[in-house]
This record gives sequence, structure tokens and C-alpha cells, in this order.
Amino acid sequence: MARRHQDDDDDNGTTDPRAPGSRTKMLGDAELEAIERSHPDGITAVQIVDVFTGRGIKFSEASFRKYVQQGLLPRSKRVGRKGKHRGSLGVYPAKTVRRINTVKQLMAQGHTIEEIQGQVLLYTDLAEGVAEHLTELLSRLDTDVAKTDPRMRKQLERELADVRRDGERLIAQLGELTRKVAAPGTDSLRLAGAAGGAEDLL
Repeated sequence: MARRHQDDDDDNGTTDPRAPGSRTKMLGDAELEAIERSHPDGITAVQIVDVFTGRGIKFSEASFRKYVQQGLLPRSKRVGRKGKHRGSLGVYPAKTVRRINTVKQLMAQGHTIEEIQGQVLLYTDLAEGVAEHLTELLSRLDTDVAKTDPRMRKQLERELADVRRDGERLIAQLGELTRKVAAPGTDSLRLAGAAGGAEDLL
């Protein structure tokens, strides 16, 4: 049985978030969407930690590093800083905040790291990949449609708008379906004191 303990993010004397009936503060959908809109080019690790701590949610740089080590987050990319000799900066896609929020919710519900990795994030990664590729494709189509013959452009714009609506509906349906499929798996695997106790990352 894996050793289970609270990490340095936990407040002394607070209710255990895994206890029945307890509630753990998390970010809402509106907040997540606002954060994603405000960081279209990516967000740094320091900014991510600030997003949570600035809203009174326990999360430290040490916990962020643990998330990375466990493969719970999307990969970062290096972005050059403006100005000479300033090097590059590692940034994460804005969806990283949403991913952390989801992982923290699952951990608070008692899921182990293995459950989250194998049952939930596998689907999440695939669904996010579909969404990202669809967004890129529609963006390219937008650019090219704007260059077409004006006589054809209106019709193409209408067709593209229809495709975008259908795409958004498909992504939403995929997200809901993957959550439903993953939930029974994680529920059946949930064991008190199972290996890889995820509360170490809360």
C-alpha cells in the first residue's frame, strides 16, 4: 500500500477534501474560458500557479512540477523573448489551467494518479487533439475563403459557418461522451489507499 500524506499545499486544520460531503474550491467554466481567452499565446508556470493561488485555491510551484513529472499536463514549448540576448521562455497552452482544475477535482474525489492517467487523461488528450486540429483547419479555411472570388465567397462563408457550428457541437458531444465513458472506469478502480495516492498532488 502506497504511503499517503498531505503535501505542502494543504492548509493546516482544513477539512480533508476526500471526506464524504466535503467541498473543494475549484475554478468555474466562466473563469476558465476567460483565462483561456486572455492567454491565447500560452501561459507560464508562474502565471498558472498565480491563477489558482490568487483565487484562494491551494496550488504551489512544487505541485506544478509534480504534475509535470506525472505526465498530467500538456507539453510546454519554448518561445523567444523580445529583445536581444533575452533567451526563450517556456510556456504552456492555456488549456493547462483547465487540465489542472480537472485533475484537482478528480483527486479530491479520491481517484489515484493511475486512474487519472489511464482512464481520464487518455480520452482528454485525444479529444483536445481533435479540437485543436479542427480549430487550426477552420482558421486556415477562414484565411483562404477570404481570398476567393467574391462571387463564390458568400456561399463558402455560409458553408464554413455551418461547419464551425457542427464542429463545436461535435467537440462538446465528444467531451461529454468521454466523461461518461471514463467515469465508470475510475469508479470501479477507486480504492482507498491504492498505489499512487493522488492526494500527494492536491
